[in-house]
Amino acid sequence: MKHLSAHAAGHQFRVTPEGAPREGAAVDTETMPQARTMRDCKVVLFNDEEHTYDYVVEMLTHTCRLARTEAFRCAVEVDLTGRTIVFYGSRAACTNVVAKIHAYGPDHRLPQSMSSMKAEVEAC
Repeated sequence: MKHLSAHAAGHQFRVTPEGAPREGAAVDTETMPQARTMRDCKVVLFNDEEHTYDYVVEMLTHTCRLARTEAFRCAVEVDLTGRTIVFYGSRAACTNVVAKIHAYGPDHRLPQSMSSMKAEVEAC
């Protein structure tokens, strides 16, 4: 990923997927099976060298409805590790998000960018 935005050095972000119980929190086991079926998949975004941090943040705020700070955290993670989880949900919801990511188009900031970023649905 090309670095055109602010660098993330020194920033630490912790992600808890929306609706997921936090570590150490009391969990009502009666509702867990239903919650699990609602979040049985995740969307994984993969790194490349054809998209800027600005593009990733913009694209994730539009396609996944992430806040800018969370989208930036994902941009840093995908750049550093090669992949990041950007969405949790049902298979249908995840498939819809992947379609939106693939349809988002190239990064107009880079002439060599010819397509959208790659993403796929994975089981949780």
